[in-house]
Order: sequence, then structure tokens, then C-alpha cells
Amino acid sequence: MVKRPDDLGAFAFVTLARLRVLQLAQGCTPRVPGVHTIAVMAQMEVAAGEVKPEDDLVESLLGAVAP
Repeated sequence: MVKRPDDLGAFAFVTLARLRVLQLAQGCTPRVPGVHTIAVMAQMEVAAGEVKPEDDLVESLLGAVAP
């Protein structure tokens, strides 16, 4: 189980991790070392601060998944 950062709400954590899963599934390079499923890898990246709400990658994905 990956511990979510105290300064990030549960909904934001899950949303960021989901957006990062989409990127990892498309072949993006993981930002943290290790061999894990893409879901766990995404959670670890968000927990480590490698993915943040203000990142361009998140903003670009938000536009891609919005109706």
C-alpha cells in the first residue's frame, strides 16, 4: 500500500494517479525506480512528489479526458 502525502487529499491523489496510469500505459518512462504494476508505479510517483497537480503532463491529460 502506498501512503498518500498529508498535503494531498484522497480524491486528488487518486485522480493524479489515474491520469499518470494513462500515461504509463501509453509507454511513458516511470519517474521512480522499481518493477511494479502501472497502478502502483503511478501511486508511488504521486506520493514521491514526482507528479503534481500543476505539472503540464496533468493539465494535458485533463484536456484529453474531458468530454
